[in-house]
Amino acid sequence: MLGSLYRFSLERPVIFWSFVLGSAGPVMVWTVPKIRREYFGYKGVAALPITYPLPQGPRNPPSGYEDTA
Repeated sequence: MLGSLYRFSLERPVIFWSFVLGSAGPVMVWTVPKIRREYFGYKGVAALPITYPLPQGPRNPPSGYEDTA
């Protein structure tokens, strides 16, 4: 098995390394976030607000923009 991988890496290095790097991607999806949280103290970003908070109390309508024509 290892001999055939070694031979394939020498005969077709582009295809071999494409498979190596391509298979590392899904593994990194599961490992990198955990490493960032545990070892580097990454907390993440705060969630964006999805509504605009209305001010408490009475609302004053704007004045001075009446159409007088």
